[in-house]
Amino acid sequence: MSTEPTRDCPLCPRLVDFRSAARERQPTWHNAPVPSFGARDPIILIVGLAPGLSGANRTGRPFTGDWAGHLLYETLIAFGLAHGRYEERSDDGLTLDGCLITNAVRCVPPENRPTPAEIATCRHYLAMTMAGLLRLRGVVALGRIAHDSVLRALGARPTRFAFAHGAEHRLLDPDGRAITVFDSYHCSRYNTNTGVLTAEMFRAVFARVRAFIDRSAAGP
Repeated sequence: MSTEPTRDCPLCPRLVDFRSAARERQPTWHNAPVPSFGARDPIILIVGLAPGLSGANRTGRPFTGDWAGHLLYETLIAFGLAHGRYEERSDDGLTLDGCLITNAVRCVPPENRPTPAEIATCRHYLAMTMAGLLRLRGVVALGRIAHDSVLRALGARPTRFAFAHGAEHRLLDPDGRAITVFDSYHCSRYNTNTGVLTAEMFRAVFARVRAFIDRSAAGP
């Protein structure tokens, strides 16, 4: 089964209606499930919440077209996980090295708030994505919803692994493969404007991710 939903995925009626209305208003926008972006065989998967209405929903690339993308991609560039220059458009030539970016929910939800049913429905694609990444060793969960969805996709109970910014959780996936989950507050404008997340806090998480990748590449 595919790891990406079709352009006209019918599984979540509310999101289908919202997508259809967006296509009428903005026919030149992507207005469809946003596919994962990055390396083909990554060690790290970065999981966000859902596409932003005028960001990824417009451009068709995760975290592209809104402020959150600036903090995320600039941080990835700083730690050698991305190369090029982020310019808020999908054809800016930016490439990722060793990581892949996706969302817990692939379609834009009204007010950026997917329902529990929509999160659960889309989790199939998240689970399939992780299962298909043979070199995957770690996941960065951006926010509590991403954290919970990642853990459930790995067959774990979120109550056993509490979300906290900067936390690391080591568990086994359904195939017995060791996966480390790194928690971070979501890099949204709201979180940064309110001081919930600072650039320094965000970089601290990715400093540990970078060290984890280097250790994984070095082997035992």
